[in-house]
Amino acid sequence: MSRVAFVYPGQGSQKVGMGREVFEQSKQAREVFQTADDVLGFSLRTMCFEGPEEALKLTANTQPAILTTSLALHRAFGETPDVVAGHSLGEWTANVVAGSIGMSDAIRLVRLRGTYMQEAVPVGTGAMAAVLKAERELVDRVCRETPGVVEPVNYNCPGQIVIAGEAKAVEAASERLKAEKARVMPLPVSAPFHCSLMEPAERRLALDLAKVEMRDARFPLYTNIGAAPVTRGEELKSALLRQVSRAVRWEEAVTQMVEDGVRLFVEIGPGRVLTGLISRITSEAKVVSVQTPDDFAAARDAIAEARNG
Repeated sequence: MSRVAFVYPGQGSQKVGMGREVFEQSKQAREVFQTADDVLGFSLRTMCFEGPEEALKLTANTQPAILTTSLALHRAFGETPDVVAGHSLGEWTANVVAGSIGMSDAIRLVRLRGTYMQEAVPVGTGAMAAVLKAERELVDRVCRETPGVVEPVNYNCPGQIVIAGEAKAVEAASERLKAEKARVMPLPVSAPFHCSLMEPAERRLALDLAKVEMRDARFPLYTNIGAAPVTRGEELKSALLRQVSRAVRWEEAVTQMVEDGVRLFVEIGPGRVLTGLISRITSEAKVVSVQTPDDFAAARDAIAEARNG
């Protein structure tokens, strides 16, 4: 029997209007958004549904907004995976789904996580860039050899690696990579996520996470930093903390899931970023996206086919 993985998107998938359809059609989804509003002390649902976009793009808002929208869709969808994973912020969603952390704790902590990450580096002094059509070895070597802080931070799929660090170092590495025929695109982000400059944010988050008990997961969760299945609560807590300043190994995690028998990936949340990445990583598994209730029927059919096929 083929295994089914539910995967959850991270920052960058947000858009004004996300979650509105499922909120209107599902009692479970409305309860998720109400929980978020209660935890945060303001109407996150209004920001998700109506914007303004500039407010939704602020890291401290984006992170709880994507988490809440993804959880609302998951609860309304009502299906159970065999394994889970999430890209960056999405790993928090995966932990809630796996039962290792409570929803209220996760919403509160990702709000703090976003705040700490934004405050770790003064705006304008950090940068991120997507490197396309370049081998991993080349990107790793150029980052090592470039003065200053610049590091590979997202191994997304073959031919797509994100680098981050000090703005001048990212620019210098980008020029070297272009000279090697890579295509480099600066990313419109407010902080250099997942690089060592985020260590102050990691230290601050550690104090908050230490107060939260994390339980063992109900099913395996493939972490960003290990790209391997974890179920023990303390290991999952450590992985959530350490991913703040370390690379997201998404390509390796997806490859490992396929090796472990996953033949269907269901992306649950706003956007289709992970659907695109997974399609470029493997041809051995099917991928479906759940963004609104209109997607539920096709996703349920795909799950039934995967498990009975």
